[in-house]
Amino acid sequence: MRRQPECFDNAGRLAEAIVARVGRKIVLALPLGLGKANHIANALTARAIDDPSISLSILTALTLEVPRASSDLERRFLEPVSKRLFTGYPELLYATALRQGTLPRNIEVHEFFLMAGRWLGSPRQQQNYISANYTHAGRYILERGVNVLAQLVAPPECAGGGYSLSCNPDITPDFLAARRAGQSDIVFAGQVNGALPFMDGQAEVPAEEFDFLLEGDEFRFPLFAPPREPVTQADYAIGVNIAGLVPDGGTLQIGIGSIGDAVGQGLVLRHRDNAAWRATLERLGSPPRETARFEEGLYGASEMLVECFLDLMEAGIVKREVDGAAIHAGFFLGSQSLYARLKEMTPEARRRIAMVPVSFVNELYGDEAGKRAARKGARFVNTAMMATLFGAVVSDGLDDGRIVSGVGGQYNFVSQAFALPDARSVIALRATREKDGETLSNVVFSYGHQTIPRHLRDIVVTEYGIADLRGKPDAEVVAAMLDITDSRFQAELLARAKKAGKIAADYEIPQPRRNNRPERIAAGLADARAQGLLPLFPFGSDFTEVEQALMPALGRLSRASKRELARLALKGGPSNAAADAGLERMGLAKPSSFSERLYRRLLLAALAAPN
Repeated sequence: MRRQPECFDNAGRLAEAIVARVGRKIVLALPLGLGKANHIANALTARAIDDPSISLSILTALTLEVPRASSDLERRFLEPVSKRLFTGYPELLYATALRQGTLPRNIEVHEFFLMAGRWLGSPRQQQNYISANYTHAGRYILERGVNVLAQLVAPPECAGGGYSLSCNPDITPDFLAARRAGQSDIVFAGQVNGALPFMDGQAEVPAEEFDFLLEGDEFRFPLFAPPREPVTQADYAIGVNIAGLVPDGGTLQIGIGSIGDAVGQGLVLRHRDNAAWRATLERLGSPPRETARFEEGLYGASEMLVECFLDLMEAGIVKREVDGAAIHAGFFLGSQSLYARLKEMTPEARRRIAMVPVSFVNELYGDEAGKRAARKGARFVNTAMMATLFGAVVSDGLDDGRIVSGVGGQYNFVSQAFALPDARSVIALRATREKDGETLSNVVFSYGHQTIPRHLRDIVVTEYGIADLRGKPDAEVVAAMLDITDSRFQAELLARAKKAGKIAADYEIPQPRRNNRPERIAAGLADARAQGLLPLFPFGSDFTEVEQALMPALGRLSRASKRELARLALKGGPSNAAADAGLERMGLAKPSSFSERLYRRLLLAALAAPN
């Protein structure tokens, strides 16, 4: 039997104890996202910075950083938000040093999933990235000789009880199992933070599993809480379409981001206001496959407990239970509201949300028969950056080899969809993106990097409709993808497909699909928006009403070309109560410089422009 952990109230002394235990070569594993023991990690990093004879290798994913503005206008918006949401959060020293270019060479940071786009300009982090399916990350970390695991944990709910891995069971139980089996001698250090909600079941760990514990008032820091993203017009068109693919009694997985909230709101509309949801789909020209309200309800089996799962539970949609749980998930990260809601739940209600190792939700191995029976009618919904005309999906990297984020669990769920008899993989894709004021198609002929290969193509959904690609020959796949492509790019893509001999020389895109433009989507959603069914934040927001009103205008300015910015600056806009409130919030009500007067005109023009 293992001894009780050695307890510390000083992170530096704990770091010294780790060095004394494992030596001067430290291979440190930190959980993905929220579960990092920041103070322990910072103490070990500081120790290695001070002593170059120490080799520190950090293996982790999704290093969280407070958002940084890229322009003065963005700074004016972000600074008050960051002050509200992130004050007191201890930044990770290794990330700050990497950002500043001061991290010494005796410290390496390897991640298998990056904050989206944050490290594109860092050759060091691009070179240290480890490409891995989420379910393989633990294996790779063990193979690299990990000897320390440092994790944020919730304190026991009662005297003598266990601690909770809370937000991040993900791969920790696998490490502890390897240690019990004699396959690893990893040192397990926990940092106790009472802000974490206590999740029991497989997330609960007995005290004797820990070697060291760091606990004290100064280590109870506010949890990193990124605010929910606004849901755009394109997101809603995608979301209401996907809601028509999910069978009652089925299984649901949703990825992070505004499209996930759009899917959630689409499911809520289908359940609560079925007629309005059907009418919206009809106006969009997308007949649904599944139309019933959720009588049996859905079961959630998701790598990430995205916040809208709680909203779907409250709406009576996610309620089908498997082994007493309506949701099984491997980790969570979300707004302050998510953490508060979880903490305020009764223990009985929280047990319906089972936090489990990621190997449980992302794969079928281990009680495969039970998982197959439980995951009936599964719809695994994930987002992508781009898709090719032949159904390959690009979600994590660029064609020059640089990584935007990571594979994570996307490949796991796509392959799982093919392994289950009635499951489908659903890739959500915005049809276009803006770059330097130019509109680009996210459906491309080909691309030099792929996350999901074409032989695993299944369902792709853009705001313009649904492309069912599974088992189809290439010509039919090309035609289906053209049907959901923005019409500004259809002709060029069709010409390339004809030149390559991948579609008949006389093929023509059907007339109804030649009007795939944002104006058609706006018209299709207009009635639902007028009824208040498609709000900017369907499940609540950490932004004030004034900030929410500013966001579409600021987004328009950030995407505008130099020519468009010049036009807006010349045009300006009217001053009214709403605009004045926005100017006050941005510190532009009384401009005192040329740049402030310019910002004021730009913002007034953007606020006056139609959404």
